[in-house]
Amino acid sequence: MRAVVCADVGSTYTKAAVVDLDGGRLVGAASAPTTVGTDVLHGLDAAVGAATASAGVGDVPWYVCSSAGGGLRLAVIGYEPLVTAQAGRRVGLSAGANVVHVAAGRLGAADLSALRAARPDVVLLVGGTDGGDADTLTHNATRLARARWRVPVVLAGNVDVRDDLYALLGAAGVPVTAADNVLPRIGVLAPAPARAAIREVFLRHVIGGKRLSRGSRFARLVRAATPDAVLTGVEVLADSLGGDLAVVDVGGATTDVYSVLTPDERAGGPGQEVAGTLWRARTVEGDLGMRWSAPGVVRAAAEERLLDAGEEGPLAAAAAVRAADPAFLAADDAERVVDRRIAALAATVALRRHARGAATGERAGRDLREVKLLVGSGGVLRHAEAGHAAAVLDAVLTDHAGGWPLPRAARPVVDVDYVLAAAGLLAADHPAAAVAVLRHHLAG
Repeated sequence: MRAVVCADVGSTYTKAAVVDLDGGRLVGAASAPTTVGTDVLHGLDAAVGAATASAGVGDVPWYVCSSAGGGLRLAVIGYEPLVTAQAGRRVGLSAGANVVHVAAGRLGAADLSALRAARPDVVLLVGGTDGGDADTLTHNATRLARARWRVPVVLAGNVDVRDDLYALLGAAGVPVTAADNVLPRIGVLAPAPARAAIREVFLRHVIGGKRLSRGSRFARLVRAATPDAVLTGVEVLADSLGGDLAVVDVGGATTDVYSVLTPDERAGGPGQEVAGTLWRARTVEGDLGMRWSAPGVVRAAAEERLLDAGEEGPLAAAAAVRAADPAFLAADDAERVVDRRIAALAATVALRRHARGAATGERAGRDLREVKLLVGSGGVLRHAEAGHAAAVLDAVLTDHAGGWPLPRAARPVVDVDYVLAAAGLLAADHPAAAVAVLRHHLAG
């Protein structure tokens, strides 16, 4: 059997799965606590060792993604807040980043202070369409160079000045990577080159810089940020199915939503987005989660009028307990009911926001009505009984009170075996196996 290990080093748990490349199936899996306090390799080695033992395989190649240590923190600097800065933000999210800061226009002293305070791992510097404005991009690059900026920069703005600014930043000691413009012309969003550059910088600079492990072995093993790998898996699944799909991943601190839509007439004409339409998108809701962000779920659900009469007080108290102890485990049926309620609310609010377009900056929102498959992910869904996990997704699919374009006839499924990340890791080297794994474990 030709086999590989796919592993995700998360902030709390490290998950490993053994994939049979010929059969396109998972043949072994295991998890272990992520050992950020000592060396993340301790937990990774434990998870991989248990997974390979359960599959009966020996030394096989490893494919690893990571969101440990806070994942990838990205700042975006653009020319105009509603165009290039917004385009850069969308590209950053698609690259698996947590966008912690967005600035637009010419950087001043206060702007630099705010940028430093955001503590980004990478800065995405954009501005101007190709052949358009170059002054703002040039000013901002010069400002970073003079400030002795040492955080890696991905330069993805007006190509007319790219080479000169690349040389300027490099001569000033700024770690800089150049990519094609994220917005080559108005209404055209080109995320792939910048996304690849951000991935390269994450692997080359960020993983080692987080001091998650002694030595260089962990940095050599990691191939992608976890959300980047998941979005790649989502893209592979959408291409395989040939239609729209959405994924809602409910975590302890955030709820991520991914969607892949089929390009249509909205790509042009008077209704087109000035900052371009990202047909393959990801949003991150930092106030919605099962543990750290549980109180945010209750607040958001109240604002959305999703709570039953008399529910807010008891649910807020339960959420506060979970936020105070992120390692909280539901010990009885009553606590598990509360967990499922928080999960259903987090998923519903997150998908509403994603569909409205507020989180992606799209004026027309994201039309999810033709989504064929809604995939649920996250520990609260993977570890729940099938009927209980389905109830969480049903809450999303039956939420039509506000009239936003949510799925009309999607089939719900839970990524019980955590194959989206595995497929994303396999997509480049083993595309057929990536498709087979998704079809066997998700698409049916």
